[in-house]
Amino acid sequence: MLADRIGYTFVDPELLARSMAHRSWCAEHPGTISNERLEFLGDAVLGWVIADLVFRNYSDQAEGALTDLRKSVVNANALAEVAAELHIGDRLLLGRGEDAAGGREKVSILSDAMEAVLGAAYLDGGAQVAFDLVERLFAPRLDAAVPTLDRLDYKSALQELVSHRGLTGPDYSVRATGPDHDKRFHAAVKVAKQVVGEGDGRSKKSAEQAAASAAFAFLTAS
Repeated sequence: MLADRIGYTFVDPELLARSMAHRSWCAEHPGTISNERLEFLGDAVLGWVIADLVFRNYSDQAEGALTDLRKSVVNANALAEVAAELHIGDRLLLGRGEDAAGGREKVSILSDAMEAVLGAAYLDGGAQVAFDLVERLFAPRLDAAVPTLDRLDYKSALQELVSHRGLTGPDYSVRATGPDHDKRFHAAVKVAKQVVGEGDGRSKKSAEQAAASAAFAFLTAS
């Protein structure tokens, strides 16, 4: 069960069920409520808890490093990775078209659902339950990010790597989707005219950083 994988038993299971409801499902099932409001709340909960953890647990780091640490987990790619580890994609309620288009594996949909789960946990169990959940799921990622703080600006790191190898690029392309009040961005980066990384974010800058991160990992592994 999803609640078992999350590690929290909901007093009101309907909240967890609602966190799985994508707007494409609700469009096909009139009267149902999407996870968008829970996602909004979960985004705030995640930001609060991570800021608290970073401040208290990494007192030896400068302010700039604390910001980078927070960014290492408060981003769509990290949220989607945690969602994938919890197999949230298997439980998503998607419209037929979105499901057929691979929505269960889309970074934007998985990250939104993960935030919705956090929002649902906050509503169901309160601040301490939400704090403990975020800490359990994301604190290990903060620890893992500390040794790579000098590489968290992946756009700069990728530029240096490409230059060092004598390749052309990196060249970024970004497209936006969604209404003005809730835009999402998808970036792709080319090196030597080949797409080597893609990423999503709530801003053009964060999407480009996510794409650069994926490209950096790909090029250093090849």
